[in-house]
Amino acid sequence: MYSVNVPVPGRVRELAADLYPSLLGFDSVREDHSFLLKRLGDADQVGDLQRRAHRALEGTPAVEARITGIDYFADPPLGSAPVVYLAVESPGLESIHVDLASAFDPVDGLEGPDYVPHVTLARGGDLEAAERLADREIDPIRWTVSELEFFDGTYRLPVSRVSLPA
Repeated sequence: MYSVNVPVPGRVRELAADLYPSLLGFDSVREDHSFLLKRLGDADQVGDLQRRAHRALEGTPAVEARITGIDYFADPPLGSAPVVYLAVESPGLESIHVDLASAFDPVDGLEGPDYVPHVTLARGGDLEAAERLADREIDPIRWTVSELEFFDGTYRLPVSRVSLPA
């Protein structure tokens, strides 16, 4: 799967690293941190997907984003539960998601009106542990999203970036 992701600043990665010991009881813990803004399609059509995404992003300005806390999905539409994540507040990124969802079909239950901006920390395991993590207070982290990355999910690697304003 090919997607548009939002790179996160070092402060977000540092927070995830600080939380790591509290995540060890989960089935899987993310080592790399970014967040998925919109799934685009199969990676075998990269050139076409990038051209369409660039057209959809044309004129898109840099936007502000903020990590506001820790939360979890108790019953995610895909994969093991729960999913513990850093909640991201960003009307600008939500607007970009809407623009991309109008150019690329949204995935039911995950995108479009169901989209929740977040940085996944861990998944699978104990619901009570997820609840305890969600009760923790963290200092908000603000940053300006000045670029997006095209991400190849098969190899779990960014393949290119687009600067904002696009």
